Amino acid sequence: MNHHRPQRIFLTGATGYIGGRLAPRLLDAGHQVTCLVRDARKLVERPWSHHANLRIIEGNVVHTDWLAEQMAGHDAAYYLVHSMVATGGKYAEHDRKLAESFTRASDMAELRRIIYLGGLGELGTGLSQHLRSRREVEDILAAGAVPLTSFRAAMIIGSGSASFEILRYLVDRLPVMITPRWVRTESQPIGIADTLHYLVRCLDVPETTGQTLEIGGPTVHTYIDLMQIMAKELGLMRRIILPVPVLTPRLSSHWIGLVTPVSSRLARPLAEGLRNRVVVTNDLTDQLMPHEPLSAAEAIRRAVRKTTLADVETRWSAAGVIPGDPDWAGGSTLVDRREIEITAGPTEVFTAVCRVGGGHGYYAADILWKIRGWMDQLVGGPGLRRGRRHPENVEYGETLDFWRVIDVQHDKRLALFAEMKLPGEAGLEFTLDPISETTTRLTMTARFRPRGLPGLAYWYAVLPLHHIVFSGMLHGMKRAAEELSSQPLQPKTSSS
Repeated sequence: MNHHRPQRIFLTGATGYIGGRLAPRLLDAGHQVTCLVRDARKLVERPWSHHANLRIIEGNVVHTDWLAEQMAGHDAAYYLVHSMVATGGKYAEHDRKLAESFTRASDMAELRRIIYLGGLGELGTGLSQHLRSRREVEDILAAGAVPLTSFRAAMIIGSGSASFEILRYLVDRLPVMITPRWVRTESQPIGIADTLHYLVRCLDVPETTGQTLEIGGPTVHTYIDLMQIMAKELGLMRRIILPVPVLTPRLSSHWIGLVTPVSSRLARPLAEGLRNRVVVTNDLTDQLMPHEPLSAAEAIRRAVRKTTLADVETRWSAAGVIPGDPDWAGGSTLVDRREIEITAGPTEVFTAVCRVGGGHGYYAADILWKIRGWMDQLVGGPGLRRGRRHPENVEYGETLDFWRVIDVQHDKRLALFAEMKLPGEAGLEFTLDPISETTTRLTMTARFRPRGLPGLAYWYAVLPLHHIVFSGMLHGMKRAAEELSSQPLQPKTSSS
């Protein structure tokens, strides 16, 4: 019988896809959690960020001595750091450096154990660079003095995960698919709920310390199977899938980048990894932590439902370094500033502002935004495919189509940084100034720092469209805010 004992947990990767869901579950289980993040603003909007048993610290895993000081006094640490899209594709080298620093710091802090989530797949000459890098990180962590509990998983199915998004968009948009041969590769996907169950449960099972635990759903599937399951759960006809031998991972990643919200840069290591058979090879996990995982169909069904209801807890696109509020001071920054007075309070105006992008659109000239999105996709940018996590709420660091939220101050300011392909740096900022109790001034500022003559040519080419696009957006926000302001307050009803 295993007994639950609250522990002191050190969590890295809390702003990422897995870590952002693991933190609240650790808190719910009664543990004291310290989250190490690069920027605490990313967690401000999370409902669990003010929990009494939570401590948030800002820093970087690479600073070994400082990290050891922060880790001291903790029982266990989760290592969920992953830099798959590091600059120049050197993610393996960067991951190695971070893992070595974390291992040294863990030894110095004398932790009881490290818990790591890596990838399934047998080592061999055909193992992808991505999976090889995950295994190398595991080896580095295991080489330290602190015992390692290493989980290995195949595709993780959950609302907002990169794998789920790729699968959903390919199936939704392509009734007929010409695919690489890897669609016949076998995989044993696992639902996000089951992944989190094992990650939390292992804390109460001392026998998992020092073990390598393979986790997966109840059934092995080919990727063709998963595509057809996805089609069924989306209410679509079976897809016609034609595997051909000529599509390389590089070509596949560009195809994924064109059709899905996941950029070709992120899709490349994922596509390479899909060549490898990734299945569970033993039942050790089930012996130590008996559990009935969801089937692939049920995991996909849940993820589709949560996506439809805009109940997506974390998304792949919010992870990673934020470019930050660009330093617009000095230089040849070009500015387009417009303002409008709105007969509504700051709360209603801010709500209207935060609806921009995603399924709601841009209030005006949506066809122009769509054309700009298509143009961006053709040159390898994100376009409008990334959409948004929630139809109204925004968090620091998340994406709204090809924008990144770099500042959000409720009822005061929303700042966006353009991640589309541009000959320069662009930003869009909305600021709110109350004029009276019932009137708010909304100012929209577009800034562009051109790179050379192509940048200047771009700015002046699109300048005539600003009046249509930006003025239309402001007037649309005005209409939406005033409509919200005119709605009567809904009376509160008691629930049984």
